[in-house]
Amino acid sequence: MAAPFKILVIDDDPTGSQTVHSCPLLLRWDPATLAAGLEHPSPLLFLLANTRALAPQAAAERVRQICRALAAALPAAGIARWWLVSRGDSTLRGHFPLEVDVISAELGPFAATLLIPAFLEGGRTTVGGVHLLHGQPVDQTPFARDGLFGYGTSYLPAWVEEKSGGRMPAQQVQRLDAAELERAAADGGQALAARLAGWQNQPVVAVDAQRPPQLAALAGVVRASSRPVLAQSAASWIQALAELPPQPRNASGLAQGRRRGLGGKPLPGLVLVGSHVPLADAQLEQLLREPGCAGIELPVARLARVLEGPLSEPLLASLEQDWLVQLQALLADGHTPVLFTSRGELCCGSAVERRRLGDGLAALMARLAAALAPQLGYLISKGGITTHTLLADGLGLAAVELQGQLLPGLSLVLTPVEAAVPQLPVLTFPGNLGDAGTLRQAWRCMEGLDPQAEPDGGSQPDPSAAARRSASSEPP
Repeated sequence: MAAPFKILVIDDDPTGSQTVHSCPLLLRWDPATLAAGLEHPSPLLFLLANTRALAPQAAAERVRQICRALAAALPAAGIARWWLVSRGDSTLRGHFPLEVDVISAELGPFAATLLIPAFLEGGRTTVGGVHLLHGQPVDQTPFARDGLFGYGTSYLPAWVEEKSGGRMPAQQVQRLDAAELERAAADGGQALAARLAGWQNQPVVAVDAQRPPQLAALAGVVRASSRPVLAQSAASWIQALAELPPQPRNASGLAQGRRRGLGGKPLPGLVLVGSHVPLADAQLEQLLREPGCAGIELPVARLARVLEGPLSEPLLASLEQDWLVQLQALLADGHTPVLFTSRGELCCGSAVERRRLGDGLAALMARLAAALAPQLGYLISKGGITTHTLLADGLGLAAVELQGQLLPGLSLVLTPVEAAVPQLPVLTFPGNLGDAGTLRQAWRCMEGLDPQAEPDGGSQPDPSAAARRSASSEPP
């Protein structure tokens, strides 16, 4: 039976399910796919819009399409109570306020737009209106210098003003501070409920969050109210609003879903690393120190020249075939291939050019992974655009089923039984999550190894050196 209410999450990349479990993630929203998602017994439904990969106008159009599909599907499914979340990045990157503006126009009005970028499981907190990453204001981190979504302040009211181009002045942004949330947790939220009832004209409300009980108190008030709210949030708010029980399987149980071949032998894995933030570089370096892993580097500068050149299709096809042969050779030798883009962010002439390059790289990685998928036991995909392209285009999926979190914030999904490669576990790994050892720990978990053990082999100082250990970094 379907849940009595739904939390509808329009996710700007496929990593926002990183606090929950046991729910569908849709990569399409045609009537049949959407109806099946709404019939699922989970109170959660994720729609993977992947808008962070799109230019503003295209992002707005995609969100508009999703909203209109939902407007038709919700009454048909008999769902009268629902809340909508525009899931965004916990380091403040993405199309804000554009996406919430479109949602409000199509499905509103709402009592308020709650701004809740906290992702407590990943060390993202909001204190006194200032958004922090492991205690450091996020505007002092590399994420604030993102070429497409950069910003200059961590104080959320000022950030709203900046991102809206002054249309939403900082002084008009309301705040819910920690003290008010603590009182709501202690007294049942009567004062907070009265405040929600009094909101007019859908204000933006920046929410502090340092501890789960604070978000749980706000979620209780929101669920009890007859006035729906819209949230622009990271993952922790979704878990608080859904109030899910613990996931049924731990990391070891999830890893046992690895596909097996004849005789029950575990099939090999493949790791994709498209994210190029400094944290991803450090994680890649540690993974490639593992003797069981061998890297193949995709040279971004060369690929950019190929993609923009007059003979892009035949040249790319030739390169792609060479990389596929190298990947198959590593699998035959008993290695886990690690396919990664060369490190650093290539300077492009425009945002359009950068997005086109990013799309081309993601599509290349997705095609290579899809060609190998029938012989794989699992996939690890690092980076939101990389992962969405893998699932939607490479594997051609309409939906996947979220199993749970392998490690905090790392969602494991399964391809459907009717898919071309059925029941393939795919670990969706955000680019900005964890510490230097997290990717290596995730790989060891999927391999059934102790995630805390040190590698047996010698160290390799950088990803390129590790790539050359077992394969040339680019085809001749």
